[in-house]
Amino acid sequence: MLALLGLLTILLLLFLVITKRTSPVIALILVPVLTGIVAGQLAGLPGMIADGIQSIAPTGVMFVFAILFFGILLDAGTFQPIIGKLLNIAGNDPIKIALATAILSMLVHLDGSGAVTFLVVIPALVPIYDQMGMKRITLACIVALAAGTMNILPWGGPTIRAATALNVSVTELFNPILIPFLFGLLTVMVIAYFLGKSEKSRIGEIQPSPDFQENNSVNELHRPKLFWVNIFLIIAAVTVLILGWAPPFVIFMIAFAIALLINYPSLADQKTRIDAHAKEAILMASILFAAGCFTGILKGTGMMDAMAESVQSHLPDQLGTQLPLLTGLIAMPASMLFDPDSFYFGILPLLASTAEHFQVSALEVGQAAIMGQMTTGFPVSPLTGSTFLLIGLAGVDLGDHQKKTIPLAFLVTLVILTVSILMGIISV
Repeated sequence: MLALLGLLTILLLLFLVITKRTSPVIALILVPVLTGIVAGQLAGLPGMIADGIQSIAPTGVMFVFAILFFGILLDAGTFQPIIGKLLNIAGNDPIKIALATAILSMLVHLDGSGAVTFLVVIPALVPIYDQMGMKRITLACIVALAAGTMNILPWGGPTIRAATALNVSVTELFNPILIPFLFGLLTVMVIAYFLGKSEKSRIGEIQPSPDFQENNSVNELHRPKLFWVNIFLIIAAVTVLILGWAPPFVIFMIAFAIALLINYPSLADQKTRIDAHAKEAILMASILFAAGCFTGILKGTGMMDAMAESVQSHLPDQLGTQLPLLTGLIAMPASMLFDPDSFYFGILPLLASTAEHFQVSALEVGQAAIMGQMTTGFPVSPLTGSTFLLIGLAGVDLGDHQKKTIPLAFLVTLVILTVSILMGIISV
């Protein structure tokens, strides 16, 4: 009975979220409450919800302050000098332009927002690609690969969701795959090199193009004199995070406060800057806390264990012990079928619980999932609005973009997964 109710809970969540009948927040709260009542657990629901929310509170707080921190640095124009310098170095060489495209996309995606990355990078580079005669589909592909791989970062949406669903810290989830992640970024750079080389061969003799000229119009939000201070803040925050010297939410709370105080000492400016990024921060935070309600009820009522036991009884041992590997292989393609909320809050907990019944680490399943599901897969998925923003700004067809980018995105995932297996992070 509990296994059936658990399956019904997940299926209802998937149906409501994927078909957009309700917002993810409503589905994550009301669906498990309803099935929890049917399971006869009405009296215990408040405690289950409280336990679920309490378990994910540190992750939710970290995400809010990470969004605010990187948002403030973007407002301050921290990355503008780097963009200008890289494009000047690239000059009129398609290979260098392709590599610069990848690096710029990685830098801008430090804030974890695909929309911001596409809005900053694509309009800046479209004129250069057009002038050089380079294909815009190449631009869209490189930006998508770079942003997708960077989405694995600890403050990226998929990693946050996976950590929430598994009730682990983001550092516990991400730190072991740091080296495979770096190999993924290196793979993106190699792909960008060959795409640039292909463009160079296709174009033939290249006409000189003028150096990139930075926009000289004054932006009152930019703080060019604080460039090195802001860069130091980023390096310090990421270093402390990776080394695990302090909880992630503490790191970003302090980093955000310092960045805001230094760049915008005026009280009025501070309020305006916080307001500018509050919508995105609160939206994601509400989803995370709603997910705490969802997982709290599924675990508290025993639905999750019952489903896992049911799957275990029907799943061959050979497949069950390879769940992390199987998850890594399907993760990127799964981005075409499941949005991040339905996958990480509906599918991943079941996969993780099933893995534990086969004495396999649930953490490995989560790590395998973030190697592709809505990371390398998000910029090609029709389920994310930012994909349409990308192709719209680049002026390319969705089908053409998917045809070119999906195989390369899957290659990046396979590289990350392979390195993880060779390092013993993912067991086979």
